[in-house]
Amino acid sequence: MSGPFPINFLRFGWIDAADVLLVTVLLYQLYKLLRGSVALNVALGLVSIYLLYLVVKATGMELLTKILGQFMSVGVLASIILFQQEIRRFLLSVGKATALERVRGWKWGRPAVGPPLSVGPFVEAAKSLSNKYTGALICFAQASDLTPFAESGDRLDAEISKRLLLSVFNKTSPLHDGAVIVANGRIQAARCIIPVSENPDVPASLGLRHRAAIGLSEVTDAVVLVVSEETGAISLVYHGVLYRDLATAELRSRLNEWLLKSGASSSASSLKPEAAA
Repeated sequence: MSGPFPINFLRFGWIDAADVLLVTVLLYQLYKLLRGSVALNVALGLVSIYLLYLVVKATGMELLTKILGQFMSVGVLASIILFQQEIRRFLLSVGKATALERVRGWKWGRPAVGPPLSVGPFVEAAKSLSNKYTGALICFAQASDLTPFAESGDRLDAEISKRLLLSVFNKTSPLHDGAVIVANGRIQAARCIIPVSENPDVPASLGLRHRAAIGLSEVTDAVVLVVSEETGAISLVYHGVLYRDLATAELRSRLNEWLLKSGASSSASSLKPEAAA
């Protein structure tokens, strides 16, 4: 191909440069996705075997080439099986980054209006739970569908109320262990299992509840409310960023802004985020 950088018989053009750049970005994103997990070691092992296959094929070792060739022929299927969780996370993150989620809220040129959500019961419940040092984990669904996570718990489909939230997270309640998922203006489910963040940059001082909140916000656009059982601190997690020790007024303001107005990035800078993502 013609291009501005001739190297003997090889000509490196702008299309080639863009190709290399895109592959580099893709590999870097894959590295970020796998970093800090066992899957990274598995991926490095597969790459090493592939490089060995190329070497033995180039040197003419027919027997070893056939053996490794059989392994490489099922490599794609094996990778899907081995990395199914990572592939799912990657596709979710890609879907979250596209403009489709922004378009989903529009219909026939007008924004779709869902059931009104009052943040008052959540703020009051968080305040009461904080005073009693009772842990809580509440996930607010937005464009991303949290149905798969809701199905892992007990379906409620109940009206939102402070007393119901306090009952769910009561330490003697069989529903307190896990997350509550709120969608379509109702409490959809309780005792839900949500993914735990594998980000190595998450502070070691954070417990499993906060790690789960960060993990869900990394793969969806959900806003997650966390009450610490150890300190009673109230936190919010959005897009993988943790905002800790929020006062009641600040909690109400941010929930109203993120859930009702979807004004995320512009207002988040006024908070003091914890380095968690």
